[in-house]
Amino acid sequence: MSNGFDERKTAAEAKFKHDEEFKFKVVARRNKLLGLWAADLMKITGADADAYAKQVVVSDFDEPGDDDVLRKVLGDLQAKGASQDKTSIRRQMDRLLEEAKHQLAAE
Repeated sequence: MSNGFDERKTAAEAKFKHDEEFKFKVVARRNKLLGLWAADLMKITGADADAYAKQVVVSDFDEPGDDDVLRKVLGDLQAKGASQDKTSIRRQMDRLLEEAKHQLAAE
């Protein structure tokens, strides 16, 4: 009887681990896409755009949640004179989260 329980427990733990890894990858992909979007608005191209996108991804490790990423991108856009506000960036983050999910699910 306990063997079946142990198998279900192991399977549930493996699913939880997989789901958490997928969530992490989705958010990291979303942040990269957000960085590329913001780079485009700031007229940053090529390798510099990729480097900026990596900075956005790394900025997410500052604190839990999305506020650190939002602050970075908003501050950078404002410094370059781009006319984006918190609401438009949040909308873009939501849209890119869905795009990141679809991209990763297709891989």
